[in-house]
Amino acid sequence: MSLLYEGKAKRVYTTENPEALRIEYKDEVTAGNGAKKDQMIGKGKLNNQITSKIFDYVHQEGVESHFIKQLSETEQLVKAVDIIPLEVVVRNVAAGSITKRLGFEKGMRFEQPLVEFFYKNDDLNDPLITEDHIKLLNIANDAEIAQIKSKALQVNKALVKLMQSMGLILVDYKIEFGKDAQGQILLADEISPDTCRIWDEKTHENFDKDVYREDTGSLIETYQTFLNKLEEI
Repeated sequence: MSLLYEGKAKRVYTTENPEALRIEYKDEVTAGNGAKKDQMIGKGKLNNQITSKIFDYVHQEGVESHFIKQLSETEQLVKAVDIIPLEVVVRNVAAGSITKRLGFEKGMRFEQPLVEFFYKNDDLNDPLITEDHIKLLNIANDAEIAQIKSKALQVNKALVKLMQSMGLILVDYKIEFGKDAQGQILLADEISPDTCRIWDEKTHENFDKDVYREDTGSLIETYQTFLNKLEEI
């Protein structure tokens, strides 16, 4: 088994099965596209456990993903997919960059979920792009874009339901998709407090990486509390 790819939060390894990969979650936390970076013991274990449980949950809600099973505290076995170079962001409540870009007041609830696409390109700082840009860049065609958007909203429906059962608000989140060997589009990457913005429904206390971005609390304690809530449902 050899290292195939190393990113900010994970290492991806080949396995004896060409259609399966092993993912190892790292104890590394970054913000601002890597501008802020730290090592935090236990973060990889927490994100792996959270993502494994959430992928199991969304599967029960009818969402197919690359996730096969959790291998250890920090590792997963997943289907090999070619990642589509899009970050798909779904927003239920105004927060983060959209408040600066479009002037929405933080905390404003959208009448319906808003789906945005960002081009996965570190050199370009992952710019916001339109569906026409996606086609122009040959990332996906009309049918694939519609399928990605539909799946993203299906994920949103499942996650909103999950967070409500935990007494939390799903503000927004980022997901990625990939194509397997048969060309099927599957949910991929991870779903965790690293990739979501989550608030307590009463206090609006953060249960996500904003505690690290804004230096408002302990990331490890926050993620552990989130995992505890997840395990209680």
